[in-house]
Amino acid sequence: MLETQPDTDHNGRMTMLDERYLSIADLQERQQKLDHEIKNLDLGALEITEDDLYDEWCDPKTPRILRFEEIAAAAYRIKFGVERTPCTSSHLSKVTGMDLYLKKEFLLHTGSFKERGARNTLMTLPPEEKGRGVIAASAGNHALAICYHGQQLGIPVVVVMPRHAPIMKVNNCKSFGAVVIVRGMDLSESKRVALKLSKMLQLRYVNGFDHPNILAGQGSLGLEVLDQVPDVDAIIVPTGGGGLLAGIAVAIKSVNPRVQVIAVESERAPGFCTSWKAGRPVFTECLSTLADGLAVSLVGANAFATAAPLVDKVVSVSEEYIAIAILRLVEMEKAVVEGAGATGLAAILQGLLPELQGKKVVIPLCGGNIDTTVLGRVLERGLVADKRLVKVWLTVSDRPGSLAHMCKLFSTAGASVKDIYHERAWLKSDMFSVQIQVVLEVRDSEHADEVTKIISENYEDVKFYQGQI
Repeated sequence: MLETQPDTDHNGRMTMLDERYLSIADLQERQQKLDHEIKNLDLGALEITEDDLYDEWCDPKTPRILRFEEIAAAAYRIKFGVERTPCTSSHLSKVTGMDLYLKKEFLLHTGSFKERGARNTLMTLPPEEKGRGVIAASAGNHALAICYHGQQLGIPVVVVMPRHAPIMKVNNCKSFGAVVIVRGMDLSESKRVALKLSKMLQLRYVNGFDHPNILAGQGSLGLEVLDQVPDVDAIIVPTGGGGLLAGIAVAIKSVNPRVQVIAVESERAPGFCTSWKAGRPVFTECLSTLADGLAVSLVGANAFATAAPLVDKVVSVSEEYIAIAILRLVEMEKAVVEGAGATGLAAILQGLLPELQGKKVVIPLCGGNIDTTVLGRVLERGLVADKRLVKVWLTVSDRPGSLAHMCKLFSTAGASVKDIYHERAWLKSDMFSVQIQVVLEVRDSEHADEVTKIISENYEDVKFYQGQI
């Protein structure tokens, strides 16, 4: 069964460290067998007990504290299988008043930092577990990472994904040869099914943000940062379940305790902040957020026990500034980053970290798996939050030339008409008037104020959109 590869050089080719466990043919045969076994099960009729939900690697009663030695070993173990991502000086440094560096994890093969922990965990499995395979529950990045590296290492993989998982991510997981089960209205339901199947099929369950070997792998990011920006003053870490935060915190603080480690999360999913204040992991309701990758209701027990004593500060960012951060990264860095990956920059743009002014700061852009349709909506929301789109309702005369006069006024003010809509039937005022809804594109917030003033001076019945995203 064991299929080894020859030693090669440092150009990313496989070495003895990265030997396949199963050959391509044996892997396909095992995957097909698992797929057949699962299809013969009535997943809706599974009886799931408390014993089924127990994960020996992630026991909240006896959390495992990550050690620096584990991170160092993981970094060496995965170095030929996970590319070293660039950490480059940012064009946003002048805007933010900081010496800003961006660690571009979205450039990894599956688009996120999750590859680090996934590969490390797969490589450290005992031989019998490699042969049987692993199972995980994930809506996206963890599933992609473990499916891809399972294929690379010849280890069978089953993933359970919730129904809301983007079809693109589901299809990508299938393209890596994994057995994909779409089950559960949310991730917690998917996790219950995955844990039950792990016991039934004797597969190792891999928690995407709390398995100790996952944490160790994520910590390799921190070691790379210290090597690439040795005089860093602070690192701002996007935080959901806490796995990335725990790994980076141990790596950074073990080498240079003076470096500030700051956790950032969405204010609509403040699980780590709530737990940090309580001194223990606390269930926290998550609302829909642009940073969907951080929407974890209960932080990991191992991750929290490891990270909590090392974190210097926790901040929560608004949806408005997450959208603006995604927009800034596209416009100024030519980087397409998902909401979770943009939260670090969002915290700076929102003014939550004034103490970092003038300091050298690293932000991991931890993922870039954002759907194209979602990206379009987010960019528009960012333009609204940035006051570069102005929405106005105004009533004008329904006479020839009125619309031309209105458009000439906009043109003179330097505003571009992005969208326009006429309303006649539901207008209750003058029968010879029409209400027009217009979306205008302007240069910036100052220009928006100028355009607003000009419109208000020329029309009496005017209403501007004042809401927030």
